[in-house]
Amino acid sequence: MRILIVRVGAMGDILHGLPALAALQKRCPDCFVGWAIEPHWKPLLAAAEAETLGAQRPQVNRIHDVPTKLWKQRPFSLTTGLDIARLRKEMKAERYDVCVDLQGSIRSAIIGRLSGAARFIGMEQPRERAARFLYHERVALRSEHVTTQACELVASALGKTGSLDPEAVVLPVEAVAEDWAETFLRSIQMGAKERFVLLAPTAGWGAKQWPTESYRALSELLRVAGFRVVVNTVNSAEPIACSIAEGGRASIVACGVSQLIALTRRTVLVIGGDTGPVHLAAALGRPVVALFGPTDPRRNGPFFPGARTEVLRHCTSVIDHRRHAETEAGLAKITVEEVVTAAMKLLEERENG
Repeated sequence: MRILIVRVGAMGDILHGLPALAALQKRCPDCFVGWAIEPHWKPLLAAAEAETLGAQRPQVNRIHDVPTKLWKQRPFSLTTGLDIARLRKEMKAERYDVCVDLQGSIRSAIIGRLSGAARFIGMEQPRERAARFLYHERVALRSEHVTTQACELVASALGKTGSLDPEAVVLPVEAVAEDWAETFLRSIQMGAKERFVLLAPTAGWGAKQWPTESYRALSELLRVAGFRVVVNTVNSAEPIACSIAEGGRASIVACGVSQLIALTRRTVLVIGGDTGPVHLAAALGRPVVALFGPTDPRRNGPFFPGARTEVLRHCTSVIDHRRHAETEAGLAKITVEEVVTAAMKLLEERENG
């Protein structure tokens, strides 16, 4: 069987689809799997240098570049038209038997139809309702979390009853990125026996971000407790990261996906909101304190087999996916003391094996 998965972005959403991919490959080890993805997120599926993979199989057999961000910037250009034609030809050439849309948007549904797969499977109630009319088959999802929902959709592709069980994720290892991580830690003068906590303070929109002043206080407490603090951000001049790191509280790291994977492997703990680096840490089996507000952790929390997580959400938080700039009121009520307590619990569990 030849199966195409469409989940273009973003980091957390792609990661939530990987336990279903692992389950598929365990159930059907000989199937050919392709994945349509935004090029920026390709390191989640395969390392850049083939020689670094060794005996490790890439996550998928074929990766199809879908640069939708570029298409959005130039929707009517000849380059975009040629790029879409290239993608269509490339996917059709693979002669997929079935395509599964894990995204549920009109964009992902159109990409799935372009593949020419004999069967095209999507959700009965997709995120963008119009997408359902492009599917050949629609699945009424029974589970609540997006990870297990992905398993239901992929199981339907196999024509089997019930759902696949999520399997542990093994992310690619890239030698250059691993070397970069070691170099970065030396550059901030990390001692051989020192441990660092990675903070991910930013998110897709402001309402999902715990207050900056809370991260500042948290960084100070972690430093007093003997931990180094590293703040992950999109660029080294990002105001939130700079405010947290001010006065030597923390070091800032702005890096690509491969480098972030390598760095996360080396941290003792990750703290952040509903954002890609938090889900990445959970997928890698690193301890995670996740701070949730307007999004529901029962649906979008860091859920991966073997993950060690403490999810904090205030009882007054209200689900709201509107992209407000200000921190959601309930999220702002999570105290620094609560986060430190959760962090120390995970670190103690780690120390005790």
